[in-house]
Amino acid sequence: MLYHLLAPLGKSVLLFNLFNYISFRAAGAMVTALLIAFVIGPMAIRRLRELKVGQVIRAEGPATHQAKRGTPTMGGLIIIAATVIPTLLWAQLTNRFVIITLLALVWMGAIGFLDDYLKVVEGRPRGLVAKWKLVGQVSFGVTLGVLLTVWPVVPTTTIPATATTVPFFKSLLVVFVPWLYVVFVTGVVTGFSNAVNLTDGLDGLATGLSTIAAGAFAFFAYVLGRTDATGYLGLFYLPGAGELAVFCAALMGGCLGFLWFNAHPAKVFMGDTGSLALGGAFGTIAILLKAEFLLVIIGGVFVAEAVSVMLQTGVYKWHKRSRGREYADNHRVFRMAPLHHHFEKLGWAETTVVVRFWILGIFCALVAVATLKLR
Repeated sequence: MLYHLLAPLGKSVLLFNLFNYISFRAAGAMVTALLIAFVIGPMAIRRLRELKVGQVIRAEGPATHQAKRGTPTMGGLIIIAATVIPTLLWAQLTNRFVIITLLALVWMGAIGFLDDYLKVVEGRPRGLVAKWKLVGQVSFGVTLGVLLTVWPVVPTTTIPATATTVPFFKSLLVVFVPWLYVVFVTGVVTGFSNAVNLTDGLDGLATGLSTIAAGAFAFFAYVLGRTDATGYLGLFYLPGAGELAVFCAALMGGCLGFLWFNAHPAKVFMGDTGSLALGGAFGTIAILLKAEFLLVIIGGVFVAEAVSVMLQTGVYKWHKRSRGREYADNHRVFRMAPLHHHFEKLGWAETTVVVRFWILGIFCALVAVATLKLR
C-alpha cells in the first residue's frame, strides 16, 4: 500500500524515492512486524487465557512438560497478523510472488486454526481428523502446482515453468513433466508444513528456527530478484522475486516478536495455527524461487525432526509386525520422537536443546548461502 501511494511521489519528493528500494521496504516491514507482535501479543495472550484456550500435553511426553498444561495456544494468529499487515503495507501488492505466498500463509494457518479450535475449544483430543487436515494441505499444493504450470510467475524463456534448480550445480536443472511437477509441489508444501508442525514441541524451538529460515529466504529472494547479483553469481534471474524479501522480512519480524512471548518459559504457544502456516509459507517460497532442494538445507533441522518421526514409526511397525510388540517397544530408534524429545530423554535441559538446535539452524542457513559460490 505504501509503495503504491508513495513511490510515485519519489520523482518530486526525494525522500519518497526510498520506497522504490526493496531493501528499505524489507527493513520497514520487519520493524513494523516486530512492533505489531509486541503490541497485539499481550492482548492476544490475555484473550486466549479468558477463553481458556490451553495447550493439551501428551501424557507420554517428558515429565517436565506437564507444567505447561493450560498455557494459551493458537498464538500463531499473532505471527500471521504480524506478517500479513506489514506485507500489505510495504510490499508491491500487484506482485504474484507476494500474493501467492500470502495465500499460502493464510490457507495453511486456517487449517491449523481449525485443528486447534477443535482440540482446545470443542474438546476433541484428536482435533481435525488427520485425513481432513491432509486434504486441506494437498488441495493447496495441487492448486499451487496447477497454477504455476498453467500460469508461470517467471517467463518460461528464463526458466521452464516445471523446473527447479539444484544446489552446488551452476547449470543443472531438473525439469518435471507437468503432472509430476504438481505432485512434487504438493509434496513440498505438505511435507514441510508437517515438518514445522512436528518441530513445534519446545518453548521457542520452531519460532527461532523459523526466524532463521525467513532471514535466509529473504536474502535469496533479494539476490535472485537482481540482474546484477544473478549475473555475477551465475544464477537464474527471477523477475519480481525480490518482492518476496519484503514478505520474508515481515515473517522474520513476526517470528522474532512472537519469540518474545514464546521463549522459555513460554507464555503462549503458536499451535498448529502457526506451525502449519509457517511450514506452508516456507514451502511456497522455495517453490516460487525454484529452490525446493535448497529448502532441505535451509530447513535442515525441520527435515531432521520429520525424518526422526518417520524413522521411529516405520522401524517400530516393522519390528512389531515381525517380532512382536514387546521387542518393538524395547528396540526403538530414538528414546522418543520427534528428535528434540530424544535429547530431553537423554537428560538435556529444554533450553539447551532449543539453543543448540538454533545453532544448527544457523549452520544450515550458512551452508545454504555458501552454495551460491560452491558450485
